[in-house]
Amino acid sequence: MRLLAAVHLTVFAAASLTNVFPKIAASASYSFGGSNMLAAQIEQGAPADVFASADTKLPAQLHARGLCGTPVVFTRNALVIVVPRSNPARIHTVSDLTRRGVKVDVAAAGVPVGDYTTKVLHTLRLLTAVTKNIVSRETDVRSVLSKVALGEADAGFVYATDAKTVAGKVTLITLPGRAQPDVRYAACVVSTTRHGGAAKAFVTALLGSSAQAKLRAAGFLSRR
Repeated sequence: MRLLAAVHLTVFAAASLTNVFPKIAASASYSFGGSNMLAAQIEQGAPADVFASADTKLPAQLHARGLCGTPVVFTRNALVIVVPRSNPARIHTVSDLTRRGVKVDVAAAGVPVGDYTTKVLHTLRLLTAVTKNIVSRETDVRSVLSKVALGEADAGFVYATDAKTVAGKVTLITLPGRAQPDVRYAACVVSTTRHGGAAKAFVTALLGSSAQAKLRAAGFLSRR
């Protein structure tokens, strides 16, 4: 990314990309957080050159309003359940989250991972029962991960890539295949950027072999 090295880009990116994006483009400045919060900041005029979201809906909404260019899907992910390494609540399947006294942590509605979580629980017809056990709703996926890793919750829904970053502190529980949501990440060039060429190069580079290899190494899935 020689072009990017010469330009100081500001990239707003989903919290789940915190570990991998700096490995793809070290010279950029990053603002990581809940994709919905970042999209709202762009709507309010925050200076950003690129937006990389943990879904396709938010970039599409910005594009429809003329606030960013055409979104490009650059990777995928999987939703999983994480429990503390010691697993004090003895959680082994998603159904165990319905037991009385189990403390479940999720991301808030509007945050992509929170919406994916709701979709999974609805598909499995567990939404009402699990909702009764939700003790906190976080602003992004890393906050959910932190609460579980610290033992402040018995279980939480995060992306597989996030679970990988604290592998020694949590145990991963997979979801039934029929309930796994289609987690696709999309990036777009923010319309107000003053570095259009470099911003487009950043998005294009995400599709290249080098960036894709780094994403796969971090646990992300092929973009299909």
